[in-house]
Amino acid sequence: MEQISFTGGARIGMANATIPFASLKVSKNRLNLDVSVIGNFVFRPEDIISIEAYTLIPLLGQGIRINHKVPEYKKKIIFWTMNNPKEIIKQIQKIGFLDNHASTDFSQDSERIIQKQQQGGFSIKKSFAIGLFILWDLLFLFDVFNFISGGFLGIRFGYGITLGIGIVFLSSLLTIISPDFRKIVLKEGRELEDIRQALNFILFISGFMLVVFVFVFLFSFVG
Repeated sequence: MEQISFTGGARIGMANATIPFASLKVSKNRLNLDVSVIGNFVFRPEDIISIEAYTLIPLLGQGIRINHKVPEYKKKIIFWTMNNPKEIIKQIQKIGFLDNHASTDFSQDSERIIQKQQQGGFSIKKSFAIGLFILWDLLFLFDVFNFISGGFLGIRFGYGITLGIGIVFLSSLLTIISPDFRKIVLKEGRELEDIRQALNFILFISGFMLVVFVFVFLFSFVG
């Protein structure tokens, strides 16, 4: 299937992802906006009211605004780009997406898209996200209490944060490599590709932070 793709940033409601943490992929039958940790948003041609050039700051804050009628998505969806927004719209027009409102030759794909839309843009199960958030907060509070109490049990400050980062790193890695663990993390009907970009970003950031924290602890013991 012919497809065009662009790398940029995005604004979803009040949430914003800077360039290059969003990607836009368009074929004749679907438009997919993958926005790092914010979510994955997919549209059929008939979901689109219009796509228009949007400029907040020339060159630095320009893109295309996707006016849609999917009630589960935020109304304000903008894809930021360093390219000419009007040229991107021309390419979307050329591939046939904007002229495909009456298409009925992809009903099975259309059903999958509707299922994803009904779940909202966030691909991860709320129960898993909330559980991970609570665990992170508890580990952070553990470090705060440890610091205030002067290091009870002889445990140094930062162990809780380091463990939290390690859990985030391991969860992201397992989501990529383990289909069974993926079922725990993702909503029904969601796929790894829906969050692969976000997972790669989280792996890079958490992995880097984990290495830094481990070296800090090692040097503190040597010192």
